[in-house]
Amino acid sequence: MHSDQIALGIINVAGGILVIGSYVHGIRTHPENRDQAWGGVPERLRPLYTACMPLAAAGYFAFSYFILFRLDPGGVRIADTFGFDFFYAVYVLILFPSALWMPLTFATLDRPSRTRWWAIRATLTIVGLASLALLVGLLLLGPEDSGYAYWLAVAGAAVFSVQTAMLDAVVWPRYFPTVLPERNQHPQTLSSSARSADQDETRR
Repeated sequence: MHSDQIALGIINVAGGILVIGSYVHGIRTHPENRDQAWGGVPERLRPLYTACMPLAAAGYFAFSYFILFRLDPGGVRIADTFGFDFFYAVYVLILFPSALWMPLTFATLDRPSRTRWWAIRATLTIVGLASLALLVGLLLLGPEDSGYAYWLAVAGAAVFSVQTAMLDAVVWPRYFPTVLPERNQHPQTLSSSARSADQDETRR
C-alpha cells in the first residue's frame, strides 16, 4: 500500500470512529428522542431510507476499497488538475461533518433554534456535495484498467450520493422543524398555530 493510501486510511479510521461514536453517544444519551431524529419524515418515505442506508454503506466500502487498494496514487489525474490529494479533501468533507449531524440534531431537539437548524443543513449539504464530487472524480478518473472493482466503486459512489445528496441533504431537512416553541411541532403546525394566535389577538 502506498504511503498516500495509508494516510487516507488513517483519515477513514479517525473519521469513522467519530461518526460511529457520535451516533452511539447520541442514542445512549437521548433514548427518548430516538424517533424524533427522523425529523418528521413521513412514514411512507421511511422505507426508502431503511433500504438505501445499507446500500449506501456498502457503496462506501466499495469505493473505499478501490481507492485504498486498487488505485495507483502516483497515476491519479482527475480532469488533468487534481492528484490523489483530491480524495483527502473529499473524505474529510464527508466524514467530519457527518460526525456533527447527530449532536446538532439532538441539540436542536433539546434547544430549538434557527441557527442550529442552519448548521444542520450546512453539514448535510457539505457531505452531499463532497459525495457528488467523489462520484464525478471517479468518473473522470476512468483508469485504463476499468475492471469490476472500478465499476463497483462508481456504482457505490452513485448510491452513496443518492443517500447523502438527496435523501439527507434535501428530503430530510424539508421535514425537520426549524424553530419550535414546543418539541415535535412541525413547521406547518407552527404556521397554523401562529395564524390561530393572530386571529385570537384580532378578536380581542
